[in-house]
Amino acid sequence: MKFNTKTIHGGQQHDPAYGSVMPPIYQTSTYAQTTPGGHKGFEYSRTHNPTRKALEDSFASIENGKFGLAFGSGLAAIDAVVKLLQPGDEVISTNDLYGGTYRLFTKIFEGFGIKFHFIGMENADKISDYVNENTKLIWVETPTNPMMNIIDIKAVAAVSKKHNLLLAVDNTFATPYLQRPLDLGADIVMHSATKYLGGHSDVVMGALIVKDSELAERLYFIQNASGAVCGPQDSFLVLRGIKTLHIRMQRHCENGEAIAKYLQNHPKIEKVYWPGFEDHPNHEIAKSQMDGFGGMISFVTKGNDYDQAIKIVEKLKIFTLAESLGGVESLAGHPASMTHASIPKQEREKTGVVDSLIRLSVGIEDVDDLIADLEQAIG
Repeated sequence: MKFNTKTIHGGQQHDPAYGSVMPPIYQTSTYAQTTPGGHKGFEYSRTHNPTRKALEDSFASIENGKFGLAFGSGLAAIDAVVKLLQPGDEVISTNDLYGGTYRLFTKIFEGFGIKFHFIGMENADKISDYVNENTKLIWVETPTNPMMNIIDIKAVAAVSKKHNLLLAVDNTFATPYLQRPLDLGADIVMHSATKYLGGHSDVVMGALIVKDSELAERLYFIQNASGAVCGPQDSFLVLRGIKTLHIRMQRHCENGEAIAKYLQNHPKIEKVYWPGFEDHPNHEIAKSQMDGFGGMISFVTKGNDYDQAIKIVEKLKIFTLAESLGGVESLAGHPASMTHASIPKQEREKTGVVDSLIRLSVGIEDVDDLIADLEQAIG
């Protein structure tokens, strides 16, 4: 089954009760049993729910995995991965990553004795320098948030296999429409399903997908024991969103390319970060591991002026100034004061997240209207 078909049919079956094409919203906390332990596969909705199960099967299908898990948020999914570790364990992480991930790692799990190394992974050979007997996990974002750096998943997977480490990849920006990390050697794929998978800015959810049954059982146990699950209504909404993922991503990519090229030629723009440019570091890696370059773009204006960046995002009319990304509508953000504010300024700027950086999530509107909006805002 090819990807465009998987988004609609992957892992799905018609509801056995009445043949419903879409899985019903099973708005129930518990399930009748004929005898203690005698049930139809569901006993309590923190553990299992038919609507959530349909979504989890869809997650597994579109990422070419075997097991999917749906969480109450992307951070809840990341939290479950780190709970695989023990005090004294160490993690090697991308240094350019979502601020919420950085906050979870440093403000929560460092307090429980887990050590994190935040490094540039554009050259995978450097990762081994940070591996020691305590290292257990490599955490990767690619493309990274918000600098759009590209990391060679296959090369990082070779490092993880050499040292017997787990490799987890945050695939939120690319989605499985463009990139499938499990096929490239990753052990765990994570999504903030709030973004492109849901696609309509109306739900908050996280996802994990794996192939290994033992790893899946460990994560299912953590999910059930910790309780960070999503509800059936949210599961229904994300499953509905996935059914149009392929056509939405096609338009995100088309609009993203047009806007990246527009910004690149704008006299007031200093630098545009988008992996589709031939001069982008690791552009060839992006071409080899992705089926397109996505709709996420970051840029800085000439002069690196904080006030100018704020004026631009405030003047936008079609682009909405808001947190998050990946919806059908175009969004603009100022990472230094919004998504990455929890990262210390000195650490942010080491990776290029300067005060004038603006991040765009390019939606599926008419691209001419989006360009006109940027033109009037930038001036």
